[in-house]
Amino acid sequence: MPQPPSTLEGAFLLHQLFRVDWTAWHDLKEKKRRRIQAESAEVLRELCSRGAGDDSGALYHVLGHKGDLMFVFSRTTAEKLAEVERQLTRLPLWPYLESTYSYFSIVELSLHGAHERYRNLLLQQGLEEHSKDWDAALEKMLEEDRQVQKARLWPEFPEDPYICFYPMDKRRGEVHNWFMLEAPDRGKLMSSHGKTGRRYANKVSQIISSSMGLDDFDWGVSLFSHDPLYFKKLIYDMRFDEVSAVYAEFGPFFIGRRIQPERLLELQPWSD
Repeated sequence: MPQPPSTLEGAFLLHQLFRVDWTAWHDLKEKKRRRIQAESAEVLRELCSRGAGDDSGALYHVLGHKGDLMFVFSRTTAEKLAEVERQLTRLPLWPYLESTYSYFSIVELSLHGAHERYRNLLLQQGLEEHSKDWDAALEKMLEEDRQVQKARLWPEFPEDPYICFYPMDKRRGEVHNWFMLEAPDRGKLMSSHGKTGRRYANKVSQIISSSMGLDDFDWGVSLFSHDPLYFKKLIYDMRFDEVSAVYAEFGPFFIGRRIQPERLLELQPWSD
């Protein structure tokens, strides 16, 4: 049986999309709208602020018909995300929001390239594969990697104005099955895939999260950029990598523009 790669896990993520009941909102008197928005902004600002426990969040205006707002929260535990969901229901503007989509995942780094290296080192130590001593030695190596990769495992959402979020799977068909490939083959494909991504290193940043057993797809991808055109260019180029062309299946795409809590429901949220 092919061996799964070692993985490092970090923060739990929750992407939430909402549609605004604009008719009901605009039926309110301007004074009441301002009060509701100001009180809601105070709570949202606190929920999005970077805390000592690496909790953070970001708010976005959604382009297109799939929703009006996207809230993205990062927390150290799933319980804290559940608390965030309950806190949102107490927002003064909550009666004017309708949930249209959500996605729950955990930040993940898959160590495809390191798998064989770890295995060879443990074999050289004379350890029996998957024994108690093997697992303990492997965990020690992974803990060292966690410290090195801490910033990627517990990320702060970039200040870039645009986000592109989409869930995805690796194909499990009768002809092409990613999970039946041997570890070295997966590693080579991901290495080639990574070279394409690195060409956009100064234009697009990413947070990769795993949702296996947590949501409908296997992974969630959050891309950030100052220009949404780079999302199109990056993903178009990656379509020609074998790992995407042959093995990837994609869910819906959501594009958002970052918005400040106090301007959440303004008609011109980015005007001076």
